[in-house]
Amino acid sequence: MAMREPNFDNFLKVLDRKKPSRPTLFEFFLNIPLNERLTGEKLAPGYGSLDYKRHNMHAYHKAGYDYVTILAGFGFKRPEIHREKSISLNEGSMINDRKSFEAYPWQKPDEFDYSEIDILAKELPKGMKHIAFGPGGVLENLIALVGYDNLCFMLIDDPGLVQEIVDAIGSRLVRHYEILAQFKSVGAMISNDDWGFKTQPMLSPDDMRKYIVPWHRKIAKAIHNSGCPAILHSCGNLEEVMDDIIDDIGYDAKHSYEDTIIPVEEAYEKWGSRIAILGGIDVDFICRHTPDEVRERSRKMLKRASDRGGYALGSGNSIPEYVPQEGYLAMISAALE
Repeated sequence: MAMREPNFDNFLKVLDRKKPSRPTLFEFFLNIPLNERLTGEKLAPGYGSLDYKRHNMHAYHKAGYDYVTILAGFGFKRPEIHREKSISLNEGSMINDRKSFEAYPWQKPDEFDYSEIDILAKELPKGMKHIAFGPGGVLENLIALVGYDNLCFMLIDDPGLVQEIVDAIGSRLVRHYEILAQFKSVGAMISNDDWGFKTQPMLSPDDMRKYIVPWHRKIAKAIHNSGCPAILHSCGNLEEVMDDIIDDIGYDAKHSYEDTIIPVEEAYEKWGSRIAILGGIDVDFICRHTPDEVRERSRKMLKRASDRGGYALGSGNSIPEYVPQEGYLAMISAALE
């Protein structure tokens, strides 16, 4: 597969709902074995290390992306949880009441080191930019710190405490994005916060609008104030809050789609005139179908968007190790041929 020259301006056209000069790719995460195949280089152990991020940058370049995603700096202290088979939304909560809220180590983003961005910026291939993201979002961190079941009770028993926890999380995330905005290599930012189950948002639409949407509005504003586009990566069925995402918060693009919720083809027709649509080739589809079938669906999606713009080809979520590499390569080949 021939490597092409990166051009981040091409991706910016997608985020502005315009037609790019060529088919454009978007992916949030790849995986280490795939990166090793793309680069032809083995990676020494050390997920999240500087060497890992450098290796990831080379993989994105080789695969034909105009950017590489990067996480640096701030993160919330979370307990260790079991990840062997699945992740419980209730395991490992650290905040159960006001006493534990006040005892939690609320660090500030300014206390963290973001220098990796500048170090790697010097090595970015010409035409590429960083797309920086966060250590989870407002709702994700709320659930991680409180536990989903506990949160549901707390919303009834002590809504004031919920608001204080949300404010502590949201204010730190806003500051995180303000710091990211200071780096010239950052060309866009992802606000990554899973909001939904397969059938509905994790909280009622009213509670989403009371607790979560206001902080996302501030996050998007902080990103936009830097001159960068704001991308929402959020899994789940968000149909009841899509108007909030587009019209209230003002995100420029939405990523993460699943065929069992709404196929990307339908999402593009429904919302593509109002918000850029990123990815969407269902991960399960890539796993269960032949490379030729994956390539054909990808071609058809690119053709659907070719006259209107505002679309970048990629998976519905990310490329974990269980996704067949030949299926992934077939998908991106539709944009590179």
